[in-house]
Amino acid sequence: MVKALAFKGEKKPKKRKANVIDEGEAKALTTGNVATHHNGAEDSDSWVSADVATDIAGPVIIVLPSTEPTCVACDASGAVFASSLENVIEGNPATAEPHDVRQVWIANKVAGTENLTFKGHNGRYLGCDTAGLLSAKAEAISSEESFLCITSPSGSGAFDIQTQRDQFLTILYDSGKPEIRGNAESISLRTTSHIRMQARFKPKLMASKESKSREKISRKALEEVVGRKLGEDEVRRLKKARAHGEFHEAVLDARVKGKHDKYS
Repeated sequence: MVKALAFKGEKKPKKRKANVIDEGEAKALTTGNVATHHNGAEDSDSWVSADVATDIAGPVIIVLPSTEPTCVACDASGAVFASSLENVIEGNPATAEPHDVRQVWIANKVAGTENLTFKGHNGRYLGCDTAGLLSAKAEAISSEESFLCITSPSGSGAFDIQTQRDQFLTILYDSGKPEIRGNAESISLRTTSHIRMQARFKPKLMASKESKSREKISRKALEEVVGRKLGEDEVRRLKKARAHGEFHEAVLDARVKGKHDKYS
């Protein structure tokens, strides 16, 4: 279950039953603070860049390589369009955050493949037809609703999104306004998008948060477990062992050492 989202700048409501968005529907949007916690860990509600394709999961925005910052969005009827981004620092796509629920897609991996699906706020899947036209009208997944995100050599968070026809999502300016198509034959600057996601779904950050939580144990608690006073080196050793899943072995070693010291 995906955590409820809230607009940047909105006052935090009092704790009540949270509005929830699942894979089928994004009911509200969040742009959590880009700042980090005082302990250095990423805020789980903040938006970060996906580094590799395996990072991509949960609520995402697909930032387009347009002149003005835009991203892939869809309206309630499933029409796909390039939506202007308001929350972006100096035009840098690596800082982009959504301000409109229509800009948010729920990314999920297609079982048994490396492909991804993107479900819009309307509960329908992003798809690309034979002419390269994009829409979000499909209720079920077919090959047209499956995409492969290829990590771009241009840098972290940049991907070339490939359809099942081996063509790429691109942006055109034929009508004067940016138009998204899915029929580019080769990778270019106009096919390279940035994918931003919520920190809570990024594997590396989740693992780091879990590791830090395991490290959080007081000296008093450690001494109670071992049954004696501990030196600074012993405390550090036990905390490190706890973070690496070797806590019980380290505790036994500390207890044995204490007995040896007692009778030496």
